[in-house]
Amino acid sequence: MRVQLALNVTNLEESIDFYEKMFATPVLKVKPGYANFAIENPPLKLVMFETPDAGGTLNHLGVEVETAEQVEAAEQRISGAGLATTGVDDTVCCYAGKTETWVEGGSDNRWEWYVKTADTTEHDGGDVTTCCAPSGEEISCC
Repeated sequence: MRVQLALNVTNLEESIDFYEKMFATPVLKVKPGYANFAIENPPLKLVMFETPDAGGTLNHLGVEVETAEQVEAAEQRISGAGLATTGVDDTVCCYAGKTETWVEGGSDNRWEWYVKTADTTEHDGGDVTTCCAPSGEEISCC
């Protein structure tokens, strides 16, 4: 299990260069407007969305787990504590097949609990900058 930090960045290439140097770790995946790192020390999944008008802002937070059962257990625990979730869903997002659930926390921070089940060539059918974007009062995530 590791924490995920998803950032909006102004320039993807510059950000990749910076984080490769900062964490001494090569980028894991690069797609148009998207990149991610699987950093061992500290254990961190770092995701970047190229969003020229929103660089330097938080996109969302997450917890990457190893199995769909862990996602289901987290969703049951979170919803059992009285927090609204999106329920568990299998989806394609951020160039990966995933089993995931979402919850919106204090200060409108969105948290994703997920396991990656496959690599894909698709983002989610939409614009990379709108992945996991809020939709009105509901959580609308890939």
